[in-house]
Amino acid sequence: MKTKLDPFTRENISQSLLAAADEMFYTWGRTSQSTIIYEVLDYACGLTDSNGNLISQANGVTMFLGAITYSAKAILQKYGKENIKPGDMFLTNDPYTGSGTHLCDVAAVLPIFYKDELVCFAVNKGHWNEIGGTNLGSWATDTTEIFQEGMIFPDIRIYDQGVFNESVRDMITANCRTPEMTVGDLYAQTAALRTAEHRVIEIFDKYGRDHVIESMEYTIDTGRKRALLELSKMPKGVYYAEDVLDTDANQVEDVPIKVKVTITEDTFELDFTGTGDAVAAPINCSIYGALVAARVIFHALAAPHATGNEGFYSLIKVTAPENCLFNAKKPYPVSSDWEPIQIFTDVVLKALADAMPERVAAGHFLSIVGTIIGGIEDKTGKPFVLSEPQAGGWGAGFNKDGENGLVAIADGETFVIPVEVCEFRYPLRVEQYTFNPISGAGRYRGGKGLIRDYRILNSKAELTTIASRHKYPPWGFAGGKDGSPNGVELIKGDGSGSEIRATWSHEPIVRGDVARFITGGGGGYGDPFERPVESVMDDLLNEMITLEEAKEDYGVVFNEVTGKLDEEATRQARKKEDD
Repeated sequence: MKTKLDPFTRENISQSLLAAADEMFYTWGRTSQSTIIYEVLDYACGLTDSNGNLISQANGVTMFLGAITYSAKAILQKYGKENIKPGDMFLTNDPYTGSGTHLCDVAAVLPIFYKDELVCFAVNKGHWNEIGGTNLGSWATDTTEIFQEGMIFPDIRIYDQGVFNESVRDMITANCRTPEMTVGDLYAQTAALRTAEHRVIEIFDKYGRDHVIESMEYTIDTGRKRALLELSKMPKGVYYAEDVLDTDANQVEDVPIKVKVTITEDTFELDFTGTGDAVAAPINCSIYGALVAARVIFHALAAPHATGNEGFYSLIKVTAPENCLFNAKKPYPVSSDWEPIQIFTDVVLKALADAMPERVAAGHFLSIVGTIIGGIEDKTGKPFVLSEPQAGGWGAGFNKDGENGLVAIADGETFVIPVEVCEFRYPLRVEQYTFNPISGAGRYRGGKGLIRDYRILNSKAELTTIASRHKYPPWGFAGGKDGSPNGVELIKGDGSGSEIRATWSHEPIVRGDVARFITGGGGGYGDPFERPVESVMDDLLNEMITLEEAKEDYGVVFNEVTGKLDEEATRQARKKEDD
């Protein structure tokens, strides 16, 4: 007779599984050789049940929220449970079968067996710093087909019943520029999965097979109930918004983005019919990228602090016509897929802003402004690749200023590389790292972006980067003003000039040149003239705005001689604006 599991034990099991995912996360971070992993934290780890349904996930890149699920399901679909054995491990980075992002993001899938029964999968997915392709760092901004973007692992078996496939390793080392680092990350990924496996088996030993399986089922069921509860608080109806993706990759002009959001009692449906077609530039994403983006934005709107699992995401429905920007098919390139994934989330927020003003902030800088500076180091003769995101300004909300210098929504828990690490690991010097002073004015002002300068100390290198929100800044809300755009400026060290673009594609740079990354400020929320004078004065003291901005944007005037607040002139300026 099956014993009913009490709620306290069930919760202990659930938290133990979450802890196993967390330990997997920390193990990978401690053992990786790549700064993109151990400093930036561009990875995620999770557990699924034996059918690939998400049970628990450690904090990490939000873009990988769905990739844990879809990577496990891709393995199941290809091999079937009957052909998966103890000791097996699989690699997948194929965007079109479930991995969901670009080729640098490699998922490793480990089936976990308990007494010869497949009970769950441990999955981790992270950015490999180098995986071949047309340029250093592998992801590119000028590719026209997926085959130019690096090696594809089509859901392959890397361990066969515990035996490592050395031929796969040899293929990896032969096709990437930093083989030691790349294979080192594979080994670190494997160690993290084995750690999770040990912990999961301990949980099964402690609580018993039936109780752990019941707890998994209960977790998914509870997640769905929580999602239904949160959905019941959302305004029911149909909402629309439009935007454009403006990276200028491969000279592709603005790609139109359209969404219809339908909220019912039991569905959160996103329909992107009317969105522009996939393009011959790496700014597409597969349908799995769209599904990931839908999870990100639903989680943010419904219950940001809730634990994500398959039940919680089960209310989401996504419609994206085949070969539109959000449902590109092979061989369309996806190397910079974070740009469509980011704007997917932002246009949904834009559609719901008026209906949910207390949950939706103004537009944020949106782009990851993905950065690669690489070359052959003069001193060692070996390749070096700095790869990182940039942080920027988020939009203001109904009761708060926007966040300053925070990575974009789909990059989640990641960080920029610290200056000290950058200068130690690479032939670069960070000469400026400061706030971009321009953001959207409002009753609550938009968060500030950043300006970061890299001076090249090597004889030569190359720059690859991409940014959206270059021509069209983040949108203001409820009377707030728009924010400021993103851009990357290349300043020639010989004094011959400079140029700002949204996208640079393996641009040659030499010693003395400066690559300046300028991330945008978020949109403002509410009438700027309703911002308390004291808050404007604090912004001045903290050098967040100038005297001119205080006057022009907020109607707060200071005496040019004494520097003190001119209360009468301020009253008149604000009264004039109101009139």
